[in-house]
Amino acid sequence: MDDKNYKLATKMIHAGVEPDPATGAIMTPIYQTSTYVQSAPGVHKGYEYSRTQNPTRHALEKNLAAIENGKHGLCFASGMAASDTVIKLLSPGDEVIVANDLYGGTYRIMTKVFTAYGIKFHFIDMHNAENIRGYINEKTKMIWAETPTNPLLNIVDIEACGKIAKEHNLLLVVDNTFATPYLQNPLDLGADIVLHSATKYLGGHSDVVLGALILNDDALQERLAFIQNSCGATPGPHDSWLVLRGIKTLHIRMQRHCENGKAVAEFLKNHDKIGKVHWCGFEDHPNHEIAKKQMRGFGGMMSFVLKEDDVDHAMEILKKTKLFALAESLGGVESLCGHPASMTHAAIPREERIKNGLADSLIRLSVGIEDVEDLIEDLKNAIG
Repeated sequence: MDDKNYKLATKMIHAGVEPDPATGAIMTPIYQTSTYVQSAPGVHKGYEYSRTQNPTRHALEKNLAAIENGKHGLCFASGMAASDTVIKLLSPGDEVIVANDLYGGTYRIMTKVFTAYGIKFHFIDMHNAENIRGYINEKTKMIWAETPTNPLLNIVDIEACGKIAKEHNLLLVVDNTFATPYLQNPLDLGADIVLHSATKYLGGHSDVVLGALILNDDALQERLAFIQNSCGATPGPHDSWLVLRGIKTLHIRMQRHCENGKAVAEFLKNHDKIGKVHWCGFEDHPNHEIAKKQMRGFGGMMSFVLKEDDVDHAMEILKKTKLFALAESLGGVESLCGHPASMTHAAIPREERIKNGLADSLIRLSVGIEDVEDLIEDLKNAIG
């Protein structure tokens, strides 16, 4: 099929997928093989060794490229493996400008791994994209943003960042994990590389760990594919199949995540024990107008703090919920809750967290697709 001729929901189900030539199976087979027979040395059907390429993974990569309106997709064993590959485009002495509200694992790999190799990272407030300009110098090579951010749901103006990146010949990397291709397509807004932890919404069922990069530039794809193959952090065929299956229902799931997210966010905002709710669908949320412009909905991710910023009460809430399971990760069909300060963002020093607005009592919610009345009742009982 010519993927460009179809709308998003259709591409999610059909892009990159062809009937199995051997049997006609409508679902992409799990090609559980490490190597492929060659008719003569170097003569083969496009596959030599499964670290380099695998038909199941290839189908997923084509699907991801199509739903992000990109040309190339690359899959990895985790979202962090995808991030690691992007940073390996850099050389000692290079500098990167990074949004200061971001996933703790990304902060950790930048500060604890790659600074040792002479790469410098500037963590800055990107509420106003113009702030980026003050950190650009002759060593700057990349701008790195999440939007919405994890866990404060801050919004970064992708188009404005893209214009600045192009002016200075910088690469713009956008982590689109929270929004998914259903809500936002950063390549269309000027990003050079889109990054996903496909473990989250793309897989959607909390049963797989996988990462992805999507881009348009042929030369850049060659560089990233070389690192992908050389360093070997590639996913197996079964994991690729699980994400490919998950994407087939992404649009349906995201509709419910958005509906439930709105209802839960409004419940929390009106609760007399809740101090602040971070959800980009509120009109008073910072950069809400930008969110409206670059997103097609506001998703099911949110975080909140108690009116008294009481850490003990926050811990009680996390223990008392029954439907909101206390667990790492997000984006599954089931609702999850977490305490970023001690879980997903524990790698970030407390003074940095507090300075960036991540309070000790902050609770992050991944609102699932259960009946929303049950979810609200669960929170009501837990908050007290």
